[in-house]
Formats: sequence, C-alpha cells, structure tokens
Amino acid sequence: MRILWTQGDTNGIGSELILKAFEALRQSEHQFVVVGSYCMMKYYAKHLGYNVPMQEVETLQEIPPKRHGEPLYVLSLSCLVKARPGEIQADAGHVAMQAVETAATLCLAQSADAMVTAPIHKQAIQQAGYFFQGHTDFLEHLCRKKELHARAQMILVEPQSNLRVALATVHTPLKDVSEKLRTSGALSTSIESLAKALKEDFGVATPRIAVLGLNPHASDGGVIGREEVEVIQPEIERLKETFNVEGPFAADGFFGARRYKEFDAVLALYHDQGLIPFKMLAFETGVNVTTGLPIVRTSPDHGTAFDIAGKGIANPRSFIEATLLAGAIATKRKRFEYVSSVER
Repeated sequence: MRILWTQGDTNGIGSELILKAFEALRQSEHQFVVVGSYCMMKYYAKHLGYNVPMQEVETLQEIPPKRHGEPLYVLSLSCLVKARPGEIQADAGHVAMQAVETAATLCLAQSADAMVTAPIHKQAIQQAGYFFQGHTDFLEHLCRKKELHARAQMILVEPQSNLRVALATVHTPLKDVSEKLRTSGALSTSIESLAKALKEDFGVATPRIAVLGLNPHASDGGVIGREEVEVIQPEIERLKETFNVEGPFAADGFFGARRYKEFDAVLALYHDQGLIPFKMLAFETGVNVTTGLPIVRTSPDHGTAFDIAGKGIANPRSFIEATLLAGAIATKRKRFEYVSSVER
C-alpha cells in the first residue's frame, strides 16, 4: 500500500512524528510519502538529530515500487514557510491545508491508497483563509466539489482492544446539540453510517451499536430532560428493525462499568461525551478514522502539541497506529470492492 503522510502544521509535532514513524515502519510492506515541505522535513531531521534519508519529488510518478532501504519520499509543496516551533503562523496553516488537499486529490485519483494526517492548528488555517473546523469537513468539502458522495463520520478507534467511539455531533457547541438531534436526523444518519463503516472498514458482519443518552442518567424516564423520551428512544426503536442497536445508556457509568466491551461501537451524542472517556482509556494509542468518504483517512487522536514542538519528546505511538490502521482499512476496502464486483 502507498500511504501519504500529510505534514500537518510545520510548527507543531507533525514532522517529528513522521520521522519517528518512518524509522519504526520502514521495514513494513507499505510505502510512505510525505506531502508538505521538504525544507521543513530536512530542518526537523537536522534539529532533532534524525539521520533519515530523504528524497524530494515533484510527482508520485517519479517514485519506483517499494524496495528495501528506500528513502523517505517527500512530495514538496513549498519551501517558503519558516520554522517557528510552537507559534501560530498563517504560512504554516496554508502549507498544512495545501498538503491535505493534494493528498486527498491523489487518493481520489487512486494514485495512493490512504492518507494519514498529522495535526493542523485551527487558528493557523483560519489565518490562512481556510474557514473549516478541521480535516473532516474540509475533506468532505473536497469530495463534494468533485460531485462524489461524502457523508463524513469521525470514529475514534483503539486498535488493540477494538474500542470504537463515534460521534453524532462533532464540533457543535453544547447549547446547539439538542436542537441538532431533534431537527437534523443526526442520530439515524450516524447509526446508519456507523453500521456501514463497521462492515466495510472493520469487517464486522453484524455490528452491535450502543447509543449514549444526552441528559444525566439518560433523563430518568423524562424527569431530567425530554430528549431521550421524545427523540432518542423512539429513533432507536425504529432503527432496531434494521440494525442491532441498544440504548440510550446513561453516559456517566457506561465506560466505568466497561459496558463498551459488549458492543462493536459506541455512539456518543456530543464531542466531549465520547472523547473524554476515550482519551482516558486510549490516549497514546487512539486513532481518529474518518469514514463515509471515498478515500481512506486516519490521524492520531491528539493535536499539534505546540508546547513540546521541536523538543524531540513527542510520542509517535498514535501516529504509528493510525498508519497501520489506514493500511488495514485500505486492504479491507479493496477486498470488499472485489467481493461486491464478483457478486454483481
């Protein structure tokens, strides 16, 4: 598999993660290509003392098939950005998003099999003129621009334990979550998308999905809020005709009691409800998987870590797990597509 690594914000830990991941994975069957700034990759290799052989390329066509001892290829987009570890910089935001767009375009053209994105900084990309909340909605936007079906969903995965947490709403302000659940069809759409992803990307034939409640104690039968009684429970009952779904479960005790082990995935209703317990359980090994797109994209489950950028102490474990999972999902998708074509 050819996997593209986007460099992320050049003032964050992305370049360091890539250097460490390449050293750990260079003997694998995958071929890795960095999309970003060759100058910044060289800078961090020298700054951090990594003797990693690199080769700058202008197109993927220049790269030969995977071979033993090959260098880290860098599809370089710009050498104008300056190294300022830990600082918010519009130029760094621009290169980061240019890398994401380039990698996505190459994956859509089937010139690469998957992309793994190093962290971007939301303020930096907005200063660069990219008014998106992050990778997920930008990738969805790029796919729709090409008139491709895209309904992105974020799933946090711990590969070793198969803990999977998806979100019905992602970067939605807390005050707007209830209204979105009531009016947008977010719950049914999320369950349908999650079930599809579990089958196609994770090989789960009959997915079991748990849905968390919105209110404390899942509203105690409507005493503490009405969303469970009026929206969530009726929707779950309707979806049970098609999917193996249960809930709503009181969110406070669900993870502490390890109920998640009884299911193939958990659907949380808002960002922190799902991500806080997930990161408590799997911060160093968690992977963010974007499903519902015609391309494979994963990322580590952390941010740019400006506070430790350029210090050589970033932990690459989540980035490595994201890379391995991207390769596994890309392989499963190819097999699924082959089986589907044979059945037709």
